[in-house]
Amino acid sequence: MELNYSTTELSATERVLVGLCENINEKPLPKRLQRAFHNSFGRHFIRLISNNLLDVRGLEHVVDLQPDRGVLLCSNHRSFYDMYMVTSVLRNAGLSWFKDVYFPVRSNFFYDQWTGLALNLAISGGAMYPPIFRDRNKSGLNKVAVNRIVNLLERPGAVVGMHPEGTRGKGDDPYTLLPAKPGVGRMALRSKATVLPIWVTGIQNDLGKQVVSKIRSGSKRGQPVRISFRAHVELADQHASREDELSQESAKHIKDAIADQVQAERTRIIYSALC
Repeated sequence: MELNYSTTELSATERVLVGLCENINEKPLPKRLQRAFHNSFGRHFIRLISNNLLDVRGLEHVVDLQPDRGVLLCSNHRSFYDMYMVTSVLRNAGLSWFKDVYFPVRSNFFYDQWTGLALNLAISGGAMYPPIFRDRNKSGLNKVAVNRIVNLLERPGAVVGMHPEGTRGKGDDPYTLLPAKPGVGRMALRSKATVLPIWVTGIQNDLGKQVVSKIRSGSKRGQPVRISFRAHVELADQHASREDELSQESAKHIKDAIADQVQAERTRIIYSALC
């Protein structure tokens, strides 16, 4: 039996918001309209907040990809807008495999408050979907989200953005990653999607301050917004026997690939500063 969100476990507001975003992302016409929104507003997002601060590395790893199904973008998580910035860069690169985007997001705020829906629509056209429930009483609904994401990733042209850490790193060191959660490994394994590790840093949580920082000059200018792509990772060499263990091992493998990028970029930045 197909899992769905038709359940009394959701509040009245949650049922309405989940149903609305479900239709936006699962129906062909609303998804096409969302894609048009991304291709108009979304592709100019990086110019608005960081065009003269942007430092992108490794695009050659993604340009020549020819995946036969969806692509799972996996990045570290420092700001609210990390994945939106990443997908804006990829959209502007004119990639043949980049069509429809999905951003799984925590349900609290985005799916239990109308202001969360408004922000979802304004920033992503409703692409922050499906919801991930942190309330233990509703955690069973996350099986629905996993199934939806796996099904989406089986479609060519689908792009799903996730953070293996599961939450934002709030420490002072942008090079430090949090432990990986097993969910991203489970989805990657079940869908057999192409997995792209990405490192991103330098984006502020306050978009107003981000815009101001890019137009300042000299020492007052904002820090560079760095995005580094690397070749996709293979997960076939994992050795655990149980799915839970295999998912955790695969998630760690993905996070370790991001960590390798972090160290390479850190070395490059230090070397550039010394030369």
